[in-house]
Amino acid sequence: MYKSATPTFSIITVTYNAEAVLDDTLQSVIAQSYHRVEYILIDGASTDGTLAIAERYKTHITHLVSEPDKGLYDAMNKGLALASGDYVCFLNAGDAFHSSDTLLQMVHTLPKGSMPDIIYGETALVDAHRHFVRMRRLSTPEVLTWKSFKQGMLVSHQAFFAKRTLTEPYNLQYRFSADFDWCIRVMKKAQTLHNTHLTLIDYLEEGMTTRNRRKSLIERFRIMAVYYGWGSTVARHLGFVWRLVKVR
Repeated sequence: MYKSATPTFSIITVTYNAEAVLDDTLQSVIAQSYHRVEYILIDGASTDGTLAIAERYKTHITHLVSEPDKGLYDAMNKGLALASGDYVCFLNAGDAFHSSDTLLQMVHTLPKGSMPDIIYGETALVDAHRHFVRMRRLSTPEVLTWKSFKQGMLVSHQAFFAKRTLTEPYNLQYRFSADFDWCIRVMKKAQTLHNTHLTLIDYLEEGMTTRNRRKSLIERFRIMAVYYGWGSTVARHLGFVWRLVKVR
């Protein structure tokens, strides 16, 4: 139990040639009315104007790294290694906090004097013009446990705030769904998971996982089998397995 619920947040953004979308993400972090934040930007040696944008906001960036990496999750691991906040959050380039007081509202929902192991909420999908498209197809559960993800990734990675002390590096054997595996591992350690009942994130509809939808689903299926068993996973996804067999 903590004396006061005034957590610090490590917000981590990973970029590679994100010139077209990074500004919106940076602006949403800077605009937060809750100021106990460190902002970490990990860039994969971009060749466009990404670093020029970061330079404009350098006074708001706690750590800026730009160097080649082994992919998205390798870059996320670099961000985790630099984080020092009570909670970590991964806000992808193009994504944004839902409002300028998202973090403040979230903190106000915390049980008095406590900091849960995981804080989570809803995600809205937006288009390239930041217009609302719809809420995520998968519904955020009222009560979240590590077994909840048998149904899929019911909470988006961006709307999943984990205590830094519970986190581990991402498993780089997964190219498209290491975040799914990571969230399950964190939840297995967690004792308290808090539903804010708030929309926390505006998610840019087109992302790496969206562009590689089939590969991502196959990886998620493999991850589910690891944690929930092959029999249970196949039984829950018979239609999906049949579609994969037909495609092959």
